[in-house]
Amino acid sequence: MEQAQTLLLNEEACGQLGEHQRAEFVYEWLRFLKKLLPTTDRADVKQKQKRLVEQLQGVLTGSPGPPTRRLLAQCLALVYRYGDSLSAPLALDRCSDIIRSKDDSPSALPTRLAAIASVGALYEQLGRLLISSFRESVGTLLKAVKSAESQGRYEIMLSMERILRGLGVSAVPCHRDIYKTARACLTDRSMAVRCATAKCLLELQREAVFLWSSELESMATLCFRAFEGSSYDVRVAVSKLLGTLLASALEPKQPVAPRPGGRRMCLEEVMELLSVGFLRGGVGFLRASGDMLKGCSSVSRDIRVGITQACVVFVSALGGAWLELNFPSLLALLLALASHPRATQTPSDGACTRRCVSFVLRSTLGTLLGEKAQVAAAKEICRAIRPQKKASEACVAEVNPEVYLNQHVLVCALLELGSLIQGLGSTATPLVQDSSIGLLDSVISVLFHPSASARLAAAWCLRCVAVAMPAQAAVLLDRCAERLTALKSCPEAVAGYSAAVAALLGALQHCPLGIPHSRGKMVLELSEDLLRSATQNSRISMQRAQGGWLLLAALNTLGPAVVGDLLGRQLLLLRCAFPPSVRELEAELRRGDCFTWQVTLDGRAGALSALKSLVSFCGELLTDEVWARLQTPLSCAVALLNHLPTVVKSYGNQVKNAATLYRLRVYEILVLLPPETYTEGLGSLLRQLVCELTGENPSCCGLLLLPPLCHPTDLTLTGSTTLDTDQRYIEQQLQSGSLGIGTLEYDPFSIFQSSQEVPAPVPAATALTNATIQLFGVIFPQLATPHRAQTLEQLGEALRQLKGARQQTAHILVTSALCCALKALGSARAGLGGEEVCKPARSLLWGALESPNGLLRCVAAEGSGRLVQAVNDPAFTASMTMASVDKLKAARDAVSRAGHALCLAALQRYSGGISSSQQLGTSVGVLFPLAQDTSAPELQTWSVHALSVLMDLSGPLYRTHVEPSLSLVLRLLLSSPHTHTHTEMHLSLALCLHQLITAVGPDLQEESDGVCTLRSVCLMACAVLQDSQECLLQAQAISCLQQLHLFAPKHLNLAQLVPSLCESLLDYSVLVNMCSSYLWLRRAVVACLRQLAQREAIEVCEHAVTLVKELPRRDNTQLDVTIKEVGLEGALFCLLDREWDPRLCQDIRETLGHMLSSAATGKLAHWLKLCKDVLLASADSTAVAVQEPQQEDDGDRDDDASVFHARAESGGPFCSLRWATRVFAVECVCRVVALCESADPAHFDMALAQERRLQESTDFLVLHLADLIRMAFVAATDHSQQLRLAGLQTLLLIIRKFASVPEPEFPGHGILEQYQANVGAALRPAFTADAPPDVTAKACQVCSAWISSGVVSELKDVRRVHELLVSSLQRVQGGREVPSLLYNEGTAAMETLAVLKAWAEVYIVAVQTAGRSDATEAEGDTDEGSEGGGGAEEPPADANLLRFVQTDLPTLSRLWLAALQDHALLTLPSKYGQQLPPSGGTFYTAETLEQARPHYCSSWAPILHASALWLNSTGFILADDGPANLSRPVTPTSMGQSASLSSVKSPEDINTERLHLILGISVEFLCSPHSQDQMENITSCLQALQALLDVPWPRAKVGNDQALSVELLTVLHRLMVTRESVEVQLAVLQLVRQVVCAAQEHVREKRHSAEVDDGAAEKETLPEFGEGRDTGGLVPGHSLVFGALELCLCVLLRKLPQLSPRLARGSPLLGQGPPGVPAGLATPLDASDCGLVAAALAILSELPSICSPEGSVCVLPTVLYLLVGVLCELVRGVGGPDGGPLVSGALQALRSVLSTPLSRVEKSREAWSHLLRCALQTLLDCGDTGKEALTDEVTLLTALTIFLLGASPEVTSAEPLQTRLIQRFKTDLQVKDPTVLRQSFELLTSVFQSPAGASGSFMQALGAAVVGYLRGVENRRPQTQEELQAVQEGARALEALAEAAEEMHRPQLVSVLLPVLISFLLDENALASAAGPSRSLHAWALQELMRLGPQHPSVLRGLMASAPAMKARLEAAIKGSQERVSSKSNPQAPSKSSPSIQLKTNFL
Repeated sequence: MEQAQTLLLNEEACGQLGEHQRAEFVYEWLRFLKKLLPTTDRADVKQKQKRLVEQLQGVLTGSPGPPTRRLLAQCLALVYRYGDSLSAPLALDRCSDIIRSKDDSPSALPTRLAAIASVGALYEQLGRLLISSFRESVGTLLKAVKSAESQGRYEIMLSMERILRGLGVSAVPCHRDIYKTARACLTDRSMAVRCATAKCLLELQREAVFLWSSELESMATLCFRAFEGSSYDVRVAVSKLLGTLLASALEPKQPVAPRPGGRRMCLEEVMELLSVGFLRGGVGFLRASGDMLKGCSSVSRDIRVGITQACVVFVSALGGAWLELNFPSLLALLLALASHPRATQTPSDGACTRRCVSFVLRSTLGTLLGEKAQVAAAKEICRAIRPQKKASEACVAEVNPEVYLNQHVLVCALLELGSLIQGLGSTATPLVQDSSIGLLDSVISVLFHPSASARLAAAWCLRCVAVAMPAQAAVLLDRCAERLTALKSCPEAVAGYSAAVAALLGALQHCPLGIPHSRGKMVLELSEDLLRSATQNSRISMQRAQGGWLLLAALNTLGPAVVGDLLGRQLLLLRCAFPPSVRELEAELRRGDCFTWQVTLDGRAGALSALKSLVSFCGELLTDEVWARLQTPLSCAVALLNHLPTVVKSYGNQVKNAATLYRLRVYEILVLLPPETYTEGLGSLLRQLVCELTGENPSCCGLLLLPPLCHPTDLTLTGSTTLDTDQRYIEQQLQSGSLGIGTLEYDPFSIFQSSQEVPAPVPAATALTNATIQLFGVIFPQLATPHRAQTLEQLGEALRQLKGARQQTAHILVTSALCCALKALGSARAGLGGEEVCKPARSLLWGALESPNGLLRCVAAEGSGRLVQAVNDPAFTASMTMASVDKLKAARDAVSRAGHALCLAALQRYSGGISSSQQLGTSVGVLFPLAQDTSAPELQTWSVHALSVLMDLSGPLYRTHVEPSLSLVLRLLLSSPHTHTHTEMHLSLALCLHQLITAVGPDLQEESDGVCTLRSVCLMACAVLQDSQECLLQAQAISCLQQLHLFAPKHLNLAQLVPSLCESLLDYSVLVNMCSSYLWLRRAVVACLRQLAQREAIEVCEHAVTLVKELPRRDNTQLDVTIKEVGLEGALFCLLDREWDPRLCQDIRETLGHMLSSAATGKLAHWLKLCKDVLLASADSTAVAVQEPQQEDDGDRDDDASVFHARAESGGPFCSLRWATRVFAVECVCRVVALCESADPAHFDMALAQERRLQESTDFLVLHLADLIRMAFVAATDHSQQLRLAGLQTLLLIIRKFASVPEPEFPGHGILEQYQANVGAALRPAFTADAPPDVTAKACQVCSAWISSGVVSELKDVRRVHELLVSSLQRVQGGREVPSLLYNEGTAAMETLAVLKAWAEVYIVAVQTAGRSDATEAEGDTDEGSEGGGGAEEPPADANLLRFVQTDLPTLSRLWLAALQDHALLTLPSKYGQQLPPSGGTFYTAETLEQARPHYCSSWAPILHASALWLNSTGFILADDGPANLSRPVTPTSMGQSASLSSVKSPEDINTERLHLILGISVEFLCSPHSQDQMENITSCLQALQALLDVPWPRAKVGNDQALSVELLTVLHRLMVTRESVEVQLAVLQLVRQVVCAAQEHVREKRHSAEVDDGAAEKETLPEFGEGRDTGGLVPGHSLVFGALELCLCVLLRKLPQLSPRLARGSPLLGQGPPGVPAGLATPLDASDCGLVAAALAILSELPSICSPEGSVCVLPTVLYLLVGVLCELVRGVGGPDGGPLVSGALQALRSVLSTPLSRVEKSREAWSHLLRCALQTLLDCGDTGKEALTDEVTLLTALTIFLLGASPEVTSAEPLQTRLIQRFKTDLQVKDPTVLRQSFELLTSVFQSPAGASGSFMQALGAAVVGYLRGVENRRPQTQEELQAVQEGARALEALAEAAEEMHRPQLVSVLLPVLISFLLDENALASAAGPSRSLHAWALQELMRLGPQHPSVLRGLMASAPAMKARLEAAIKGSQERVSSKSNPQAPSKSSPSIQLKTNFL
């Protein structure tokens, strides 16, 4: 294909190719030429133009295919546009000659079509340059229409459209001629011609004014005729034409010449045109008055659907501004149409008309108007309802039949009103509350309308109100229940109000806040009352029975929580509805009359509906006991089916409808029930089903019944695509045939279903057919094999006996039923049976495969696949496959071959796929020739589709067939016409292309020749599909390109793909069009953009903006402006706002999310401005709140009507966006903040952001803080509840992220401090009385975050938000004494717990802040010392926060404890459910237990922490503060605060309960915290326990209860193992230490008590306290010491695995590191690990003290092993640079162990000494492992020194330990490092001063070493400060040695010390030139000599006498020192007079 990419066609290469390859080569050349010509230099084009034109004309005459001719025409026109255009008339002449040619051979047709296309393309590109010849060209084309076939007419109309587009106003002379020809083509039998003609006329009307002026009526008639018998595409095209014409007539785009007596059309005249067409069709509508047509013939539904779509186009073309202004008039006209007698001649026509009017209202009001305009429209609809209600009341009084016309008006108005309110959500609250409108009164007044349709529509409208405003649900429910009770003698009122109550109950499925629990009981009582009184008055028996069962069925939607308590009463009602036994049922048949049977059957049908609802919504309540109680009613219900024919025969058609409804209800409930519940009547039931399927008058519509049974991918073969379009609401009625469309009155029980769309149940007869098929699918698998075979044979025999239409209908039903049964069998893998079952099943299915009904063939193929799946036998599968292959080879009719081709694929689909290449080859070999057979288009289409299925199933196995298959696909695409008649064929080819791309997969990225060819062919095929006029094919092309991008992204040119996608936003091209009315295309475009945005979001946005800037626009659309201003992402926001399809909206959100993730941090300002513009694209809440009361006060209609004006509600490109879009914008803001958090710290640092902003052009989030606050404020104060929640969440996020950011310009202040007014204003509306509980709960969370953040520095500012929390606390206390009448009691728990949680968080922060403030003040007092105190400043708000909370602390503490008690009860296992209080807890009721449980789970942790802190502050001392005002009566178990005197508990008991409550909750949670639990909950638990154990009383309780302590340690051990958080592990270790300390205190107290009680003289006989007792054994699981050891060992081995011999492959004490790490080279620990190890060692050191002497001996080896092991690792350098705290901790732990009193107790002294000697030996061994392994000699020496100081002499004086100790010291005194020397001398000083060091051995051994070092200083003077300090410490060590010596030896040692000091002195000359450390040593030595001389005068005198040199040296030093002192005190007089006042410069 690379040879085709040249300007001129490579004829040599092209000639060497075959026919099909040549066509591909030419098409690829044309594609490249189309791209190349606009970029080629004009001179080059002119130079080669002649040859190029010749080549193009050669292609034109070569019979090109449809895609090639379209591309050829474009290239030919581009050649003349970019080359020499003067010769273009010659090309036109050439094409005209071809068009005029008389050659009618098939080979000449493609050439003629190409010539026609070329003419259109030439005029489109050159326009007025060809003005001289356009008359001739147009005449030629118009003349050719008369003799052209359908393809020719289609192509001519397309060319005429291009001619008109290119010439514009210049084509006026030919407008009339074109119009005349188009009139005939618009009603052509070919649907493709109609579409092309509609497009041509649409282009013509731009300049042809007469079309929408003088010829408007004629055009309208023509369009009505075009609608008749039309396809979906025709209706879309013609409706666009008609709507545009009408809009132009009403508001002309250009001036129209005035006609005599003429005037502009008004809205009434335009609507009259549409109405007449709607009422009379396309004939006779010009006669404006009188009924000129007699009879009752109905207008075709095609026409009415088309006119409806045209009306939508008409209003949409005029725009939202026009609709706002003219909506009252439009509404009146539409409602008048709905009430016209001609539109509602039959019930089916009435339903169709209502749908059409509703569609017009929904499609215009729902998409064109903003929220404010929608509110005004809703008011107008309310005004339209009132007169209709009054008229109906008058009609009823006069018995006027017009009341039934009035019902259609009410239905349309009420359904649209409900849709508007549901879409507005809580934004519609002011509308409902406006008393001048009386919306609810108007709707409720319709509930007793005589028409059931009107009543149900009013009930549905009330349901929409409840969904939009949950606060209205309970109010409306009470109101309707009250009216139902009052008016239960009126049949209409009973029916209407019961439907309203049922609808409101159904609405609660979408209202999380629910209603009060008592309302369920109220509804049940209403139902019981209606059912009991049903027999009292025969006039209203049916209404009461139906209403009662309707209420009962709707009640079940409230779920098991409500129904569970009422189940017994409901079962009793169900049992009473049926006879007590089957015998009684038979007796019933002998009595009663027609009316009695009608009422009975209706009542029992209602009971079965209630049972169906119970099974659907409360299935978990149906236990075996319940099924046993229902067995008799079910048996009677099934048995009655056998007697219904007798009843119908006896009483005639009057009970026939009731019998049909009863059968329907029985079948529906049996489908849901397990077949075991009705096995007794299975045989009779099966016979009944067979009769239903093959009976005389089954109601069946294949278009409704069959599609759900087909495989989804097979539906493309049948053209069933209108069910998934924008117009499906009205298009569905075309699928229903003569059965009529679904409407609410067909099944009132559907009004409480969960769907938010208006239910559309089909008529009972149709529903019965569907239920029969489903029930057959359930029952057939339960039959035995002989019964299955008998049933299938009976069905086959019945089909053979039927003829004609009855046989076709029965065939559809039987095949559908069998397919359902086989599907059930196949899914369950249950097996079908032997050959006796398989044979008739296959016969039935294969008979349907030969049906002319395409849908039936699809179902039969699906059933064949399910048959293979059910049999599950490879041999049977093979036989079925071969039989199907034989059929394909033997059959000659295309229909049966098409069915078997699909069957062949379906067999493979359900047999486990294709596993062998031979199997695949066989199937492909059969289907491949059929796919090339052009003589049978349907067979070819089905074969291609079957091939696509095989490709999907075979996967990589198909790789060998890819090349021929791809060639076939491209060949068919290039040769098949792209008209509406071949859409299914091209869809199948597109599916094949998609599967082929998937089959090649990632191999498409390769660069080999074969793969490059495959890739180019795939791209070419995608281009062919994308150039199609069919939107479905364009969507498939985009899907294929998306798949290519998935596997080979770098080979897809985004610069071409993205513009083709984004042109949709501009409506610039007929190519990919997201603004199209085709939903599939918009889905495909957005799905592709979503995938592209995942990888190349930035490039996609850039290409979109580039496209908008470069492309010229003829019509400047709003989306065009949107993309120019805010990019593609802004256009996607607009698209999201007007889309309704959930999948499409989700794709748009994901696309925006990917763009946001990729570009938000780089284009921060752009995205924030975009979100702000979206959020502000509506009236702000404050303005609305101010304006609404004025409107209410005025109450004038003019004020309300004034809202209907077009005005921009905000600046920017967006206008009147809806709340859902704005909520998503707020979510995007939160996402931006989250992205910035992980991007750059400067985003949250104002100073750093400002600094970097000056240096680089980078944007930071903190610079946009004002915008963030504003957006959060606007959202939080909106009318929409969802937007308020989103705004509060955003505000919470902002506070958490920016609370710690300082304000650079005002040090000491936070950056958020300036926005405190905004925060307060945003929070205040959430605490009003009418605020929903979830909003208040979220606001409480924001309040606590704001107060706790420490942002506010002044008390008055904190008080503002604090007052909101106080008000919420008062609301919790006082407002809950009367149960809420609006929401479920669970919401009260949610709000209460949110308030308590907020207060708890504030209290926690207050306590922590107060603790830090106290510590800071204490440090300040210490630092200030003697400084005078200044003036008292007001403490910051943080310090006073605790004072704020303390005011309400008594109340809060009890509320907290009550909440904790509730939580503890709710966390009990289900087996303890009987122990729960029957009336509920403090804040929840027993009925709402499940609803309240999640709220407790989200709130308990902060409350637990706060309660523990409060108990810590009180020290568990009870204060008599009076009872707190709790929201519910306090239960007897609530912390000892019961009011009953008999149950008053002592303070000790109360404290014990509180302690156990907190401990129990904490331990229960920490035992198994789930992974989804927040880490904050774990931290809160640990901190709460720490706060408790800080208090003596609970610490004593824990210490006294060893079982509790052991359990707590076990839980903490598990937590340590399962959580990697350092903070959690440190908290665990701190808590463990507190537990150990509690045990220490307990043991110490016991010992002290025993000593005091028994007396000091008997100490030897005291009992042993502590673990181990007399034996010393520690029992695992019962020992606190053992548990603590386990936990500490866990920590130590995780951080230092080399401590374990098993892990380290040897003893860690020998210096071996972890496996693979050499000794001494272990990885250093970081600071957090060091802290953990130090904490564990501290715990270890305390363990011996809580043991008995024997127990301490048992635990001491482990403690010493670990402790010494850590010390050895520290000596080897494992501590690293952060190991200082660990070293200190380890040495302190060693000191603690050595100082334990048990080491000196007689019983354990010897053992302790032995173990300590071993430990000391180990430490010494560690020091002797080699210098290279020692990196910290000081730590080792310090540990040895601690041994010398802390251990008993018998430990350190033992040999050879003492010798080794001395040697260790000697070794360290010989090192060269001055720091080590200094520390060694320091340690040696402490040793000399200790009893152990005072022994002669240490003094004798180490004294000489010290003296030797000091004497060498004279020759090596210190040059650094470290050396100086080492010398000084050495001298101090020598002095300590002298002081520690005996009195008799002391003078001798002093006589050694003094010469050493004298040797440090320097003479004057040396002193002047000496280094600083040497001079410092000189001064220090002289000072020491002056101190020691007076202390030892005799020694000094003797020394001076014996050593004159020393004396002279000392005297010189003293003299020099005195001179220096005197010179400083008497300075020489300066040369100049000095000032008399000396300034003080040292103020210290």
